Amino acid sequence: MRKRWIAAAAGVAAAATFGLSGCSSSGTSGTSGSTQGPASGPVSLTFWGWAPGYQQSVALWNKSHPDIQIDWETVAPGSKGGYTKMLTAVKAGNAPCLAQVGYETLPSFAAAGALQDVTQYASPDQGQFAAWTWNQVTIEGKTYGIPVDAAPMALLYNKTLFAKYGITAPPATWAEYSADAAKIHQADPKVYIGYFGNDAYNYAGLDWQDNAPWFTTPNSSWRLGFTSSAGEQVASYWQGLVSRHLLSTDQSYSPSLYKDMAAGRILSDVNAVWDAPLLASSVGKSQSGQWAVAPMPVWNASAPAYGNDGGSATAVLNGCKDPQQATEFADWMSTDSGSVTNLIDVTGIYPAATSGLSNPALSAPNAYYGNQVVYDVFKAEMPQINTSWLWGPTMTQVSTDLGNDLGSVETGSQTVAGMLGDVQSKTAAQLTQQGISVSGG
Repeated sequence: MRKRWIAAAAGVAAAATFGLSGCSSSGTSGTSGSTQGPASGPVSLTFWGWAPGYQQSVALWNKSHPDIQIDWETVAPGSKGGYTKMLTAVKAGNAPCLAQVGYETLPSFAAAGALQDVTQYASPDQGQFAAWTWNQVTIEGKTYGIPVDAAPMALLYNKTLFAKYGITAPPATWAEYSADAAKIHQADPKVYIGYFGNDAYNYAGLDWQDNAPWFTTPNSSWRLGFTSSAGEQVASYWQGLVSRHLLSTDQSYSPSLYKDMAAGRILSDVNAVWDAPLLASSVGKSQSGQWAVAPMPVWNASAPAYGNDGGSATAVLNGCKDPQQATEFADWMSTDSGSVTNLIDVTGIYPAATSGLSNPALSAPNAYYGNQVVYDVFKAEMPQINTSWLWGPTMTQVSTDLGNDLGSVETGSQTVAGMLGDVQSKTAAQLTQQGISVSGG
């Protein structure tokens, strides 16, 4: 087990360069779910996922591919039960063929034997994708699906309300962000520049930006870096804002968060590209035209670096009877112009397919964001995103523990540094329990 994980990590890390977020055994005729030979006649493949917009891409495919039909089923987001449902279904032998799986979780699925090797069907498609994203779906030389997107982060902010509080330009650095946070809150103690939140992967993006990796693999062992010196810089910064009560305590993606944004009590969100349509639909039409997108604040303006928060694959789960057809659909969903346009417009993806980078939807003005071409911001950031970030083999446990502890930081019962120390200890224990060599815990 240890050697498998080290090899997987090395394969991903060595090739990482940014070119730059199924089958059911229901018993019905033509439905795929066993490991027998390919079905004759029309094929029906079930696809589990949660992202808005995926269903529309499925509908586009079904209109033009009568011999391979995709049955979309919405499940809870992965960290909120979707991944558990997928793994349980694989174990029970009734999993879908296709599943939305985040890059951070795909290695854990592979180790659990939940993914089907589709290398022979996927390999011809490799050249269509940014190298970094392809390596997110390939472990030890085996490819388990097709990449969909990357997820560069930026600052989404209410420019109208920033101006009201004397903020004439969005903060370009974290020092400016802190100063603006104090200025806004001093003008009105009920108003905040942003919120701390409890999203583990959003916090990962903050560490990613500052080159503070959680996992590295020196000397054939996993080394944990939650409490690294770079990580301490990030933790100290956000602890300072929390301790000074300059951030709202709303939880990430909660109804109260968007209610406070709509009421003008929270003025910005440091988040991934896919948050742009989510924020627009959640805050509502009353603020259309008031919001804008700016680069993520950086630590060093003379050497800017940015974070990544997410990115998903369309994975083929173990037990799929029609892996060739499943891979064909997955590739189409990520590369077809109509599908990519839909995913940009509705899901807010930054395409993993290199052809997608010239999709006209990326150049379209966004009315909610004052007719700004918001993807120009993300395009400019991409060359300054570190590609060496490595996800560890227990990310389901990490995201759960970190999410819980982030909530404790919000309430004041935990510090950010204490939270990271706690997560590191729990992660070390989990790795040890699985027989994986670990240091730094």
